[in-house]
Amino acid sequence: MTTRKEFSIPFSGLKLGTYTFEYKIKNKFFESFDFHEFNKAAINVVVVLNKLSTVLELDMSAKGTVNVACDLTNEPFDQDLTAALQLVVKFGEEYNDEDDEILVIPHGEHQIDIAQYIYEMLVLSVPPKRIHPGVLDGTLKSEALKKLEELRPKETIKNKDKTDPRWDALKNLLTDK
Repeated sequence: MTTRKEFSIPFSGLKLGTYTFEYKIKNKFFESFDFHEFNKAAINVVVVLNKLSTVLELDMSAKGTVNVACDLTNEPFDQDLTAALQLVVKFGEEYNDEDDEILVIPHGEHQIDIAQYIYEMLVLSVPPKRIHPGVLDGTLKSEALKKLEELRPKETIKNKDKTDPRWDALKNLLTDK
């Protein structure tokens, strides 16, 4: 089970250098943020922490799939997902996360919680319009697609050339300058 506590990286005991953290993200992670748009998730996240004397550099990358419903047919399918995020952690007087790429934490902190950053990186990497690959290549057979095809407006050649006479008068305004 994935808990959000797993995503706290204690950096105070680490020497200067590069460290790699790997996480397997399942649907429980998204449920902990009360996000229920994914049916299933199988994502590998790799976080490379570069500890320098004054800052921490985090390079996060993710690759995997999420099972989502198609926006047209509501058929579930696996959406491939790749994401990357760079984050610089600086030390300051008080906590400040106003910048997307720079996080300021107080001097006394000894760990950083990256769960929110991983969540945002993954959710924002899913396309806003999710269309089943079978819809795009025409191989998906579904009742919803059949109904959409039935209800599609039919264009006839005779209606295509016919125009509304009320608009014809307005078209003359463009040429009568």
